[in-house]
Amino acid sequence: MLKLSLGSQNQPLRLLCIGAHSDDLEIGCGGTVLQWLDTFKQVEVAWVVFSAPGQREAEARVSANALLKNAKRVNLVLRNFRDGHFPAHFSEIKELFEEIKASESPDIILTPRLEDRHQDHRLIAEITWQTFRNHLILEYEIPKYEGDLGQPNFFVLLSSKVCKRKLKHLMKHFGSQRAKAWFTEDTFTSILRLRGLESNAAEKFAEAFYCRKLVI
Repeated sequence: MLKLSLGSQNQPLRLLCIGAHSDDLEIGCGGTVLQWLDTFKQVEVAWVVFSAPGQREAEARVSANALLKNAKRVNLVLRNFRDGHFPAHFSEIKELFEEIKASESPDIILTPRLEDRHQDHRLIAEITWQTFRNHLILEYEIPKYEGDLGQPNFFVLLSSKVCKRKLKHLMKHFGSQRAKAWFTEDTFTSILRLRGLESNAAEKFAEAFYCRKLVI
């Protein structure tokens, strides 16, 4: 299959990574970000998390700093909107998006999926599309009880080394989540392996996204 390149490895790659909760980005696209940090010499990242209260704020901050340690520039934005109630805070969330739009000019935006059944994830995806009209938007997926995984059409092939780093990172930095039945290495490995199967990945693993508009 013909593979598309993101551009020259010597040119800066600017990412806007948007998560509803403190571990969403690491789960949905942490491997992709690590892979691109290894591939491109200059990566600039705006890392935005809308709900990271209390202990989860500390986890989100430490996690982001560790994951993005090789980035050329990092703009870390953490807020504490109430988990599960984002629709009630639409105006405030929309205003923050406008602030981000005024300060960032990303090449790629990583955001939750529009069909995500978690209302917080879904609202973030909807406002992403409302706010950014001339950008490549890739919607990541998060496995959950609702079982809303679909058929993605954009795959980032991951090395086995990057996969191990992602899994280790999740288990290390999100202690508040380890008691949850779904927050296990085999959960995250299974989705990486399945997407690797679907994309014929040489090292068996991939992260998948939904790409609704792509201009070549």
